[in-house]
Order: sequence, then C-alpha cells, then structure tokens
Amino acid sequence: MTIEVNPNPTPEEIQSVIDGVDRHNKPHFEAIRSQDFTCFVYDNKGEKSGGLYGELWGDWLLVKYLWVNPKSKGNGLGRELLQQAETFALGKGCHSVFLDTYSFQAKPFYEKQGYKVQMTLTQYPVSDARHYLTKALISQRSD
Repeated sequence: MTIEVNPNPTPEEIQSVIDGVDRHNKPHFEAIRSQDFTCFVYDNKGEKSGGLYGELWGDWLLVKYLWVNPKSKGNGLGRELLQQAETFALGKGCHSVFLDTYSFQAKPFYEKQGYKVQMTLTQYPVSDARHYLTKALISQRSD
C-alpha cells in the first residue's frame, strides 16, 4: 500500500474524493429533499441591500449565508431576511433551522432571533471561534 499526500491537488483529484463520498452517501440520502433558495431585500433604487442563501435539506432549513450591506445594517434587514427564510421553510414542512457563525460575525444577532448555540469550536481556525446554532420552527398551523 502507498499513501501519498499532495499539498497541491488538482480540481480533478479533489472531485474524485467528493465523488467517492457521494457514492457512499447516496443510498442514505437520495430520497431526502435538497432545494437551494435565495431571499433578497432591495432598496428604493432597486439595489440589493442584503440577501440570504439557504437550503431545505430534509425537514431542516440550512442557512448558508446571510449578508446585509454595511450601509443598511441596524435597520432590521437581517432579521427580516431570516424571518422570510424561516416562513418559507415552515411552509415547506421544515421543523428546524441550522446555521453557523464565527465569533467576529453575528452570534448575538442570531441568539436575539431565538437561536441556541449547540456547539462551539474554539481557536478556529486560529484564534476565533465558530458557533453552531439551531432553532425550532413553531408552526402556526393546527395539525
């Protein structure tokens, strides 16, 4: 057996590892819904002031990126984007949300929106922390 560490892999080499994991996972996840979506807020000039990129994965909303233009911060746009994504996910049958944020980003913001820290990696990647948060979505429906 030979093991080789390549500090400069090609895109094809990286993809071969991803493909191997995908083949292994496919029987376990092929029936699970996966749907990417975006949500944007626009200013009076029609310019994007913020956006959210998320994925519905099974019965979970995964918030991958939430961005608000620095000039628009403090006006509730992040909260509105998050609420719109949560409402969209709830309407699609999701019961929970998962996201992560770094210590220099928005942990207090997410906690204010009802998110709970489930785990924190300290000194990640060097001197910061990465927080993993979840939130249960409460249905207004009477099931």
